[in-house]
Amino acid sequence: MTTGDIYYEDFTPGREFGTEGVTLTEGQIIDFARSYDPQPFHLSVEGAKATLYGGLIASGFQTMALTFRLFAQTGALAAGSLGSPGVDELRWPRPVRPGDTLRATVRVLDRRPSASKPDRGIVRLGWTTLNQRGEPVLTMTSVQLVRRRPTASA
Repeated sequence: MTTGDIYYEDFTPGREFGTEGVTLTEGQIIDFARSYDPQPFHLSVEGAKATLYGGLIASGFQTMALTFRLFAQTGALAAGSLGSPGVDELRWPRPVRPGDTLRATVRVLDRRPSASKPDRGIVRLGWTTLNQRGEPVLTMTSVQLVRRRPTASA
């Protein structure tokens, strides 16, 4: 799913972007954990059984990275993204397990033009990632720097 070229002006408050889904496998969870988050509940099925989660779960950072990838695949940031100065209010309300299919909705909360750089604006986004049962597994807000629409030369 792609949205076409969009810029700051197209990020109107209330606009929502929905993503495709991705299903996590046991192998993907373990591979990510080995490289980036080596905790027992991410590293092995057997080791995870003895933890408070009672089984293997994905790293929250893997969930966040997958969520960003899903949003990037919509094309919403392809033309105008200038990066992000950060994420706020990141929460993982429930664990992601092998076989879970994740989809995200990214909603424009507000925006403002840059006071110092007229070629861009600042967009605040609200993110929610749901599993296949419609339960939230990630929520966060982020700030995105977005290029303004180019003007035609006279």
